[in-house]
Amino acid sequence: MGWDAAEEHPEIDALLAAWALDAVMTGDEERIRAHVEDCAGCAEELARLREAVHRLDGPPAEPAKGARRGVDKVGRGRLMAAARAARTGHDAPAAHAAPYAAAVASLEALLRELDGTPARWGTPVVHDWDVQGTVAHLIAADEPLAERLGLLPVTRAEQGGSGDAAPWEVRWAARTEEVVAYEHTRPPAETAEAWRTQAHGLLDLPEAREAEPAALSTALMGRRLPVADHYGIRAFETWIHTRDIGRALGLGVPAPPPVHLRRLVSLAVRILDLALGDGARPVLLAVEGEAGGDWVLGPAAEPVAAELVLEAVDLCLLVGGRLTPQEVSRGQAGDAAAAQHVLATAASLAWL
Repeated sequence: MGWDAAEEHPEIDALLAAWALDAVMTGDEERIRAHVEDCAGCAEELARLREAVHRLDGPPAEPAKGARRGVDKVGRGRLMAAARAARTGHDAPAAHAAPYAAAVASLEALLRELDGTPARWGTPVVHDWDVQGTVAHLIAADEPLAERLGLLPVTRAEQGGSGDAAPWEVRWAARTEEVVAYEHTRPPAETAEAWRTQAHGLLDLPEAREAEPAALSTALMGRRLPVADHYGIRAFETWIHTRDIGRALGLGVPAPPPVHLRRLVSLAVRILDLALGDGARPVLLAVEGEAGGDWVLGPAAEPVAAELVLEAVDLCLLVGGRLTPQEVSRGQAGDAAAAQHVLATAASLAWL
């Protein structure tokens, strides 16, 4: 590849999906055509995208039992989101979605470590999932947000069908079981690509790049929060499970950088405060480190009954179900029962 082609590569790469959909702006087509003649990587990616468009435009196949709902529409949604991003300069995700983008990149890097060693996909990770099952779980866990934002078709349960009678935890567990079982009928590389496609589709949506649509609130998985916070929840869960996979494989996974970790800590504290409600005795929670801060949980009008000091990662692992109230390292003063109630409530939030 010549120097000029290398310089324009990132911009052309962002336009490939648009060209595959015949959605490039006037004047761009010749630039792309000239570039792909000199860049084997972009030519290969364009061929892959065009094949995806061809499959998506063809007659729909009967899905296998347990197959992901709207799998073809994920591909179409991903391509359309990429084309839209290309037309607007393919901006980086906004601050609220940056932790999710980083968590996705971290898991992608970790999964590349399995190239050439397919047997390691069967390594037990957490619950009764192996590596492939854990990635499949993330596919299912990302689906509610993908559905709500239009990347996937809305399910009957989301439309208010009979599935709504079951609590969200029951529906979520059943969907996870269904997706994990289906993905185990496929090669692990296909499971990884299905997860990656959906995750990148979420990151290419306007809600990941613009403050206004991200500020709208929506109820998902039992919590009504701004869409921005739901991206934070996806970041939280993706990091936790990347850490799970890394530990199972004996590979280190670093904590999110402080600027991202602070967003996750702040989100965890706000959800914890909502879960405690007005009946709890106030507790001062001091989270140590660059990603930390001080928060009073419970009714602000009452005097603080206790103080808890936790490290930022430990708080996240407690909320994520990877540490118990007995295991988490902490400093504690004041009313022991009030402090213990905060720890127990934090641990009860875990659904991972």
